[in-house]
Amino acid sequence: MKPTALITGASSGIGYELAKLFAKSGYALIIVARSETKLQQLKDELKDYPVSIIVQDLSKQGATEELYNKVREKGRTVEVLVNNAGFGLNGQFDEILLRDQQAMLQVNIMALTELTHYFLPDMKNSRMNGVPRGVINVASTAAFQPGPRMAVYYASKAYVLSFSEALVEEFKGTGVSVTALCPGATETKFFETANAEGTRLTERMMSPKQVANEGFIGFVKGKRIVIPGKMNRSMALAAKFMPRSTSAKLAHYMDQ
Repeated sequence: MKPTALITGASSGIGYELAKLFAKSGYALIIVARSETKLQQLKDELKDYPVSIIVQDLSKQGATEELYNKVREKGRTVEVLVNNAGFGLNGQFDEILLRDQQAMLQVNIMALTELTHYFLPDMKNSRMNGVPRGVINVASTAAFQPGPRMAVYYASKAYVLSFSEALVEEFKGTGVSVTALCPGATETKFFETANAEGTRLTERMMSPKQVANEGFIGFVKGKRIVIPGKMNRSMALAAKFMPRSTSAKLAHYMDQ
C-alpha cells in the first residue's frame, strides 16, 4: 500500500512539479485544482503512477469540507498535504475589488488552514512510519516583509509562515513535519494573474522545477523553512534586520 500525497493547485507551476516528484518517490496522488482538463493532462503524463483527480475551487465557502468528504468517499487517507493553491493581486488596496481580496484570503489563508486541520489527524495516526509525512505550505519570500500594492497578498503569506512555524513546534515527536516553502519570483502564471507583469519583481525568476526540487528535498529532510535560491535567501535574511519601513519601501520599489 502506497502513502498518499494530496496537492492543491496541482494543474501548473510549483504544484505540478511537486506532484511529479511525489509520484516518482512512491506516493499515490490526489491532485486538486479548478481545471479538470489540466488535471487530466497531468494524470495522463503520470500514467504509470496512481493518480486521482478532484476538481475543486477553493475560493468558495465550504469547498474544503467538500474536498475532505470527497477524499473520504474514495476511502483514502492522506500522509502528505501540499497547500500550494494561492494567488496574488497587484494594485492600490482601495482600488482592488473587496470581493476579489476576500477570495484571495479564502484561498491563501482559510482553505490552507482548514485543509491542514482536516488532514492532520490522518498524518498523526498513519501507520506508514517509514515515509515522510506532514504538510508543505507554500508561502513566499513576501512573508518576510510588508508589500505595498500587494498588501493583502504579502500579509496572507506572513500568516502562512507564522502558522507553519507554530505547527512545527506543536507536532514535534509525532513524526509529522511541517515545511514552509518560501519561493521568490517564479516562472508561473502568478504575475499574469496578479496583474504584475513587467515589474522589477519579474526580472529574475526561478523555474517551478527548481523551486519544487528544493521544497521537496527540504520537506524530506524535515526543514521548517525552505527558501529556494541564494539571492532569495539573502533578501529574506536582510529583511529581518532592516527597519520594517525600509523593507516596505524596497518592496514598493520592486513592484514598479
